[in-house]
Amino acid sequence: MRWRVFGLAFATSGILYWHRYVFGFVKPTLAEEWKLTNTELGRLDSAFSLSYTMFQFPFGVAADLAGVHCVLSGLTVLWCLGLSLLGLAPSSGWIWMAQATVGAGQSAVYACLSRVARVWYPPSIRTTLQGLVGVLAGRLGALSASLVFSSLLLGLLGLSWRASVGILAAVGFVHAAIFAAVFRDSPRRHPGVNAAELALIEGVEHGSSIDERAVAKEAAVSKLAVARSWWRRLSGRSLANVFTLGVQTILSTFADNIYASWLPLFLRQTHGMEFKEMGVYSALPLLGGAMAGIVGGQLNDRLIARTGNRRRTRSGVAVVGKSLAAVILGVALCFYDQPYVFCGLLFFVKFFGDWSLTSTLGLITDIGGRSTASLFAFNNTVAGIGLIAAPLVFGYLADTWGWRPVFLAVAVAYGLCAASWFALDCTIALVKDEQPPP
Repeated sequence: MRWRVFGLAFATSGILYWHRYVFGFVKPTLAEEWKLTNTELGRLDSAFSLSYTMFQFPFGVAADLAGVHCVLSGLTVLWCLGLSLLGLAPSSGWIWMAQATVGAGQSAVYACLSRVARVWYPPSIRTTLQGLVGVLAGRLGALSASLVFSSLLLGLLGLSWRASVGILAAVGFVHAAIFAAVFRDSPRRHPGVNAAELALIEGVEHGSSIDERAVAKEAAVSKLAVARSWWRRLSGRSLANVFTLGVQTILSTFADNIYASWLPLFLRQTHGMEFKEMGVYSALPLLGGAMAGIVGGQLNDRLIARTGNRRRTRSGVAVVGKSLAAVILGVALCFYDQPYVFCGLLFFVKFFGDWSLTSTLGLITDIGGRSTASLFAFNNTVAGIGLIAAPLVFGYLADTWGWRPVFLAVAVAYGLCAASWFALDCTIALVKDEQPPP
């Protein structure tokens, strides 16, 4: 049953990114048919960013208190409603509302999935699974937006972008129904989990007696701790650690927005590509990100097991990844006028940039304890600064000075993100009375 839960989490992450990247391929049509500038398109992107940031923390706390089952099912339905509204939008004002609805629905999804990882899997394989769900599945979903939405539906089949968006929304509604029917908040509450699997998940000897009343009491205390612990956790070294975590996530989110929202428009405006070709070359960096989800998670878990040093492993993997991403993007700019070479190098930029995301996911579950979803949501709320700033900055730079400065800004963000990891420490617990893994 734990692998069925993994399948649900993997599918949720993939569909989320599939839907999120759709707007990037709608932009060229909006720019041509509705005569929108890059700056105006950036403002439409900011609707998603603002809503995503605003609802991240409250929905994350709700997941810790009310449970992932209820919250994540509702969020999936909400973002699919927003996607449906996008397909029906008669004006840019309606698109702004649609993007805001999608942002609200997707806001705390990864906060929920981080709690699923903590509850359903032991620490020894947790980072590997988080890499598969949070990075591999997400990048494969984004890849689907490039190949399925752009190259297939819009390019080969010639469907309108509105009809194509409706197909994707229908897939999301079906997934929400399956998730609600199959998932439970805890393996203890799932009728499909037997005693042997429960023992494996919880790391206890199969056949040992368990005091159910003690478990229930601990669960109640955990929820109470979530509600009371925020003042204690934001103090001293923990405060500095959470602040630095937020800074690096802002920078990483800022850089990643180029792939989510702008690469198709760049290929259309600078190199005149049509949907079929545009989807293929936009997919190259996303394929690199998908591979990073496999490599980064396993690299973290194996190096931690071999060296016994969790902090150096987490930070080392991240520093190397973000630094190489900055350097390779600088090299790629030398081939700016050769789109095939340029996008090929972006494959490696995205690969090294994304393998460090597994370090971020691992650090949050290391220090978050019972409040993992709340911490993830808080961190993503802070990261919303980067998510809001990127479309506004990129749109303005592209309109004013062209696309080269946009990619240069991304390279600088990668470099600063790498530097921030020297100050991060995954051994500092968020709440004083909880201990992260050794």
